Amino acid sequence: MPLQYIYLHGFASSPKSAKARDVSDRFTQIQTKLKIPDLNAGDFSQLTITRQITQVAAEFSNDSTPVTLIGSSLGGLTAAHLGQLHLQVQRLVLLAPAFGFLSHWLPKLGDEEVQRWQQEKYIMIYHYGERRSIPLSYDFVINAAQYQEKLLQRPISTLILHGKKDEVIPIEASRDFARSRPWVELVELDSDHALGNVMEEIWQAIRLFCQLP
Repeated sequence: MPLQYIYLHGFASSPKSAKARDVSDRFTQIQTKLKIPDLNAGDFSQLTITRQITQVAAEFSNDSTPVTLIGSSLGGLTAAHLGQLHLQVQRLVLLAPAFGFLSHWLPKLGDEEVQRWQQEKYIMIYHYGERRSIPLSYDFVINAAQYQEKLLQRPISTLILHGKKDEVIPIEASRDFARSRPWVELVELDSDHALGNVMEEIWQAIRLFCQLP
């Protein structure tokens, strides 16, 4: 049976990120197609999770081919909500998923910065894909606030790979998520948010979980 594989990159990242390239190369080696849409969609300033969900859902084939989503960080959070909304999504691989994203990220910006962002509508965010700072609309925050983990109740076969030294999204976020969802398997890795030192381990876990050649 044909399967569709789609990779969702992280926040202020791109399909050319180290992780996206690594996973893409490995899919190429086993001659399996992997789509990696650019979630910036040419307009990072107006990014929202809703826009990402709509964009990725448009990539699904029309013939109800089962979809496996591999999502990194904010792409992982987006993938989880796509799995809740679309029965076509049958498997999730989440790499350091950004559960509780706003609660971890906004305090790092600081109250004053967040208030200024709200008032001025835009804040400059360093974009790793573009290697420059780009203004991001406060609509991103308003929109992201609706995407709560408690909504994610569909028992969908899920593999989470998360670093124990993650400095962006603490591993507790994934532990909490997995604890009340028996369909979720959590693998804790000796790594940080980038997961750069454990890509081989990650690939072997993906391969096994997705029954890839």
